[in-house]
Amino acid sequence: MPNFRGRRFTNAHETLIWAAKSREQKSYTFNYEAMKSLNDELQMRSDWTLPICSGGERLKNSSGAKAHSTQKPESLLHRVVVGSTRPGDVVLDPFFGSGTTGAVARRLGRRFIGIERDKNYASIARARIDAVEPAPTDAVEVTRSKRAEARIPFGWVVERGLLPPGTVLHGPARRHRAKVRADGSLVCADATGSIHRIAAHVQGLDACNGWTFWHFDANGAQVSIDVLRQRLRAELI
Repeated sequence: MPNFRGRRFTNAHETLIWAAKSREQKSYTFNYEAMKSLNDELQMRSDWTLPICSGGERLKNSSGAKAHSTQKPESLLHRVVVGSTRPGDVVLDPFFGSGTTGAVARRLGRRFIGIERDKNYASIARARIDAVEPAPTDAVEVTRSKRAEARIPFGWVVERGLLPPGTVLHGPARRHRAKVRADGSLVCADATGSIHRIAAHVQGLDACNGWTFWHFDANGAQVSIDVLRQRLRAELI
């Protein structure tokens, strides 16, 4: 609200409450990687700068006046819905107003329940939502965290014949090499072990992600073995 009397600081924000049902609730949806992707690969801050609802997005009545006095911008609900739900989830808005929540939910492949006591606002919301074209199913999926992805043992890559026993893997710039064994382990000049253990060993490190360290030859190019892991993950979906 504006500060016309000049007796306090002008409000520059609205507060969004981020809460769980109870202290005992152990899990909730927060799409961290999706929020990071929306913010140019930087962690999303808790203070957001978004444009007010104006222009063609602002709904008007037949006389040209604002159809709803506090219509929220769709960009705000887009961020909230993408950050805290998955496709197919149900979003509840108990103060539905002009239906911004429902419009965004429909576009992003979420279901919704809207509660609005004003019949005029409810009518506006229905017409608005009916005009929304849902995005394709594959377009509303959010980037999942690495922890949420299915675990793929390196042995699966060997079993499937994607890297047959005897395949030679190289580290970056081909400075290190190791050979794939039938049980999914690697052998180098003086040690055997998992892709992670041998990657760390050849560099003299305590730990290393073998999926990103090791590469194989494919048509004259060096390709990360992580490409094969992602291929197997895609088959599980």
